[in-house]
Amino acid sequence: MSKLLDLMSEFFAHRKGLLPIIGLVLILCNLLLQFVVPGSVLASTNFLLHIGLIIAIFGLMLSWAL
Repeated sequence: MSKLLDLMSEFFAHRKGLLPIIGLVLILCNLLLQFVVPGSVLASTNFLLHIGLIIAIFGLMLSWAL
């Protein structure tokens, strides 16, 4: 677990905006799913919205710490 954390911190130290951008892309994909396939499970549960928000917030906290 420690090695994984070290590898991740070194990877994201040089790419500080990657996780917030991935989170925003997931949020935008959720918005598009609402209009393209309104009755699907992903659209009705807003799964991509929630995952995108968690990833974006985690990315902002991680970039601030590094």
